[in-house]
This record gives sequence, structure tokens and C-alpha cells, in this order.
Amino acid sequence: MSDTPLPQPLLEDEELERLDEFLDSESVDPDALDLISAHGFLVALAVAPREVESATWVAELFHGEPAFADAGERSEILGLLEKLHGNAIDTLEQGGLPELPFDLSLEGLPPEETPVGDWCAGFMEGVFLDEAAWFEQEEETVATLLLPFMALSGLFDDEPDMAEMAADSAQLEALVGQLPDLVLDLYLHYRVPPETPKPMPRKKRPAGRGPGKGKPGGKR
Repeated sequence: MSDTPLPQPLLEDEELERLDEFLDSESVDPDALDLISAHGFLVALAVAPREVESATWVAELFHGEPAFADAGERSEILGLLEKLHGNAIDTLEQGGLPELPFDLSLEGLPPEETPVGDWCAGFMEGVFLDEAAWFEQEEETVATLLLPFMALSGLFDDEPDMAEMAADSAQLEALVGQLPDLVLDLYLHYRVPPETPKPMPRKKRPAGRGPGKGKPGGKR
């Protein structure tokens, strides 16, 4: 029996469908994130080393203010986004894995032509929103952990360092299956302090022989 935790859905299916319907509607800017990208974006914000104000990320996700039908729809949609974000935090805090809203396979296609690529691009958009905080400490470690998201996002294909990885379809396919674990690894990186060596106990000195002390009864 495996000890690997089962990925946890961050919203119910009907909630995801409602978000998908709205994000794909004419009420939203054409450049706004779609459901898959928004999911990756909000998971990245759950991982992020410091909190981003909701007004900031909402404006980024929608590329402005959507044409909500009324206050009720605005409250409903923003509530679902906040719920997804909050559930991602709760899942990661408990050491769980987030369930991603797609099959963990490229099926022989380039990543940017799949939901995998869209999700990773959304995740990287979340990183870009506060990039300085992500790389503030242990930049090399963070870059290594983010490399699979970068490679699968298709946003960095023009960079020479990515060319070799992007051409290795078997390696990319393997990375896809690791995405939920990589999300948790990043979350733990920012919240679990590195182990430090235990201090060596100081040797006890004989009574009266500490620094600056003379022999008992002797001159000082």
C-alpha cells in the first residue's frame, strides 16, 4: 500500500464548470486567463513566499474588471476564485497534493499545445507577479525547482538553455507527472526552515577556574 497522498481537488466539478463558463464568456477581456491558466496562477499564489493582495491578482487574472452582470455574479465568481486559492493553501499546509484539472500527460504533443502548458504558463504568471520575493533567497534552488514549470509553459522556448530540455519529449513527459509533487516541494521550500547543525555542548570548566579567575585563595 502506497503512502503517497491522493491529490485533492481544489473545487468541486460544478464550481470549476461555472468558473470555466464565466472565464470563457464575453464578459471577460480576451487576454484574461482561462480556467486552466487561472488554476495554475492561483496555485502559484498559494505557494508564493509572501501574500499578494487580492485586488492585485484579481486585476492581473482578468486583465482589468470583467463586465459582471450584477453584484451577485461578482460576489459568486470572486468567491470561487478565493475558495480555489484558499483550498490550495490548506491542502499544501497539510502536506497534501493539489489535484490539477487535466490528465498528467502530453500525449505526444508540444506542451504549449496542451492544458499542461496552459497551466504552467498560468503558474509562471503567478511567479512574475512578485518575482523578487520568489528569488530573494536561495536563487539557485528556486530556479531549479521552477525549471520544470518554465520548460512546460512554453514561455521560454527562445532561451538557449531551454532548447535541449524542450526537445526531449520523454523528459518533458516525466516532468508532467511530477507537477503536483513539485508544487508541494516549492511550498515547503518557503515554509520549512533548513536544518542547522546542532550546537556542540561547551565543555564544563572546574569550579573557580573560569576565565579571569585565579586560584582559590590566590592573588588576583
